Amino acid sequence: MSARVLITGASGFIGSFITEEALKRGYEVWAAVRSTSNLMYLRLPGINLIELDLDSQADIEVKLRDLRLDYVVHAAGVTKSTNADDFRRVNTLGTENLVKALMSLKMPLKRFIYISSLSVYGPVREKRPYEEIRDDDTPRPNTAYGRSKLEAEKFLSSIKGFPYIILRPTGVYGPRERDYFLMAKSVKGHVDFAVGFRKQVITFVYVADVVEAVFLAFTKGRDGGHYFLSDGCLYDSSTFSDLIRRELGGPWMVRLRAPLWLLRLVTLVGEGIGRLTGNVSALNNDKYNILRQRNWRCDISPAEDELGYNPKYNLDMGVRLTIKWYKDNGWI
Repeated sequence: MSARVLITGASGFIGSFITEEALKRGYEVWAAVRSTSNLMYLRLPGINLIELDLDSQADIEVKLRDLRLDYVVHAAGVTKSTNADDFRRVNTLGTENLVKALMSLKMPLKRFIYISSLSVYGPVREKRPYEEIRDDDTPRPNTAYGRSKLEAEKFLSSIKGFPYIILRPTGVYGPRERDYFLMAKSVKGHVDFAVGFRKQVITFVYVADVVEAVFLAFTKGRDGGHYFLSDGCLYDSSTFSDLIRRELGGPWMVRLRAPLWLLRLVTLVGEGIGRLTGNVSALNNDKYNILRQRNWRCDISPAEDELGYNPKYNLDMGVRLTIKWYKDNGWI
């Protein structure tokens, strides 16, 4: 009998790729979705869809009672919202409800993989910029998203004997991703927008490398381990847009660099409009703190040493594949 894996957030960007890979590897796949989820990327033979309400431990227990899961990949989460309470409700309390349900059911898990984020650390190296963020640094998240993810991590670390691993990817990009896609639209529209005048070191990781790390963590690494994920390279703020421009055929482009005070003003307005309309603005308070952070360098050596993580896609290759997908699918 094939090993059985539950993937939460299966309809999302990262979750949909994890789901596809699990099918390719011969797992019995249970894709957890909400009633409102877009199932566009889950219309594949072999997927078992299951609606889970992460707001309710009781609902999770009822839905999972007859399943004997070998692995759980918890990729569900809120990355942006007009209501700051949503981050804690979904990312923190939703994780707690899921784990408590699994424990109540005495689920015989081999591994629980939690997709967290480099954002849980915030600007911990800002006074010593451009040094690698390490696991032994004290997290100082400066976004509601990062704080909610850190709370979930702390909950996991409080449980004795639970076989979890935490993955903390830096900025994840690739086909189907919508936030970095906005940069591609901007470059196509002849504008490259950057913020701040002090040097910024940026890191990226292509979605396929994150997926590979997930499956490595099924059998490798240590219970309770935390692992940063990037492609192992460092970039400046213009590299991404330059590569996008190349893949779009080299359209003329104007580079605009705004001071941080102007970004702060724009994001305050965007946040206010979002609250009034109920529509999440791409320029909000969390985005301000993300864009103003100057150092996103992180130490991936524990992932390399303990998981056998070996990223295959640098930014040059990843952007080529991503823009091709955007073109092929009529996004750009």
